[in-house]
Amino acid sequence: MNRYRMIVALAMIYMVFAILLNSVGTVILQSIHTFGIDKPQASLLELFKDLPIAITSFLLASFLPRIGYRRAMMLALLIVGSACVLMPLYPSFHTTELLFTCVGVSFALAKIGVYSSIGLLTRDKAEHGRLTNTIEGLFMLGVLVSGWLFSAFIDHAAPANPSWFNVYWVLAALCFGALALLAGARLDESAAHGEVRLSLGEAMRQMYRLLMRTLVYVFLLSAFLYVLIEQSFSTWLPTFNNEILKLPNAMSIQMASILAGATALGRIIAGQLLRRVHWHVLLNLCVLGMGVLILLVLPLARHATVVPDVGWLDAPVAAYLIPLIGLLMAPIYPVINSVVLSSLPRTTHAAMTGLIVIFSALGGTLGSRITALVFAGFDGIHAFYFSLVPMSLVLVTLFFFKRETDRAGVAEPAAIGLSAK
Repeated sequence: MNRYRMIVALAMIYMVFAILLNSVGTVILQSIHTFGIDKPQASLLELFKDLPIAITSFLLASFLPRIGYRRAMMLALLIVGSACVLMPLYPSFHTTELLFTCVGVSFALAKIGVYSSIGLLTRDKAEHGRLTNTIEGLFMLGVLVSGWLFSAFIDHAAPANPSWFNVYWVLAALCFGALALLAGARLDESAAHGEVRLSLGEAMRQMYRLLMRTLVYVFLLSAFLYVLIEQSFSTWLPTFNNEILKLPNAMSIQMASILAGATALGRIIAGQLLRRVHWHVLLNLCVLGMGVLILLVLPLARHATVVPDVGWLDAPVAAYLIPLIGLLMAPIYPVINSVVLSSLPRTTHAAMTGLIVIFSALGGTLGSRITALVFAGFDGIHAFYFSLVPMSLVLVTLFFFKRETDRAGVAEPAAIGLSAK
């Protein structure tokens, strides 16, 4: 087994999917301008992305060892790379819907493959945590790169110009490059052979048994609510910057990338804080801080002054402050994810990852759809105010999650390392 080549391949796969997954907010903004569609219709792109993730994860999560993790990841790259090639050749909203469907199916295969492969490439929990944190850190780097990469192909003078579709040639090249790297790597999957004997029906029952564990379903509810909040901001922040703060399209996308940078920084800081602060205390402080930030910043956005030929130095203060919610969101999902995965044997990691992906996808779709409807019916200010509702519910689910982890005697996440979405 070529361990280091395999690790590089996993990191590259995750970066490619980070760019594609987090381009949905940018593509929604550009689709509104390029194709003249309304916000509720544009928000369906989130559904085209997340529903295939959920369905694919449900059908294949526990069954994936039969296919093989490396083969599944290669198939994912082939599907999404081919879809990227179609985008500049046939630029239309329907092609965009097809692309995100392919991204959804492929990401489900890739994430299950990556998470399960990490367990095969590491020897203990500490090493597992370090590798997971490294790969997930590169995921956030991909998120940060996404906005800048897409904005580089947008015509600043004519945002509706379909020339921005040329970015997909670059993304197709990255997909096929990662595919070539993975094709030359080898992965010893013998440690997962306990799952290979499962039939599809048995695999579904294994996932069901996991779902019936109190610790697991409380975690999944927490994850669902978190992703509902996170996707509301990450998907609609470019449009908020453009329509509420009156920033140009390319600048709106670039300013939204601050959210990814803040999230990455928040995860680094959280990793240090967890050495001294109990995870439950830290997460509750983060959720409360998010609510306070929303209440303080949105009035500034409502009364933001529009400056002609606006630049980075004279952009509204709210454009810099709203993405800082990423600092506070950052630890929530990673911490609860680390607790659950590290508490289960390797033979159930594929099934558990499948459940995580399913509920994350459902939360992302619902969050984006609700935000789109409120955005269209009222405005972006009200849409972001709505996030206070799931924030309040997260406080409740964290209480029960803490109670169940105490009963199960699960290891502290500080000792496990941070993982992320």
